[in-house]
Amino acid sequence: MDQTNNSAQETTSIIEMARGAVIERIDLEMYKIMENIQDLNTEPSKARQLTVKVTMKPDNNRENIKVSYQVQSSLAPAAPIETSLFSGIHKGQIYAVENVPQIPGQMALNNTEQEPPKLVALG
Repeated sequence: MDQTNNSAQETTSIIEMARGAVIERIDLEMYKIMENIQDLNTEPSKARQLTVKVTMKPDNNRENIKVSYQVQSSLAPAAPIETSLFSGIHKGQIYAVENVPQIPGQMALNNTEQEPPKLVALG
């Protein structure tokens, strides 16, 4: 390849190649990361990553090079949802009842009444 007079050719970044598709993918994954950071169901201080992998495979003459781009994000997982259950046997059947914050029927400070928990039959 003759590199003596390249001043007439415009140069660009390897990221701008593929008619801007790489930049579009980076922007898309960046949006996913920002959306994940704003999600209240994720841990706020967990690190997120944006990875751009560029693979180049030349032919035997070292003239034609196939370039492939892989852009991916690594997001924080949703925080686990936790609750607690009471379990027992009622009339020969195993059951579970979710533990509620207050005694059913009791009024809370915000003037709401605690509803009774629902019985979950298991089996």
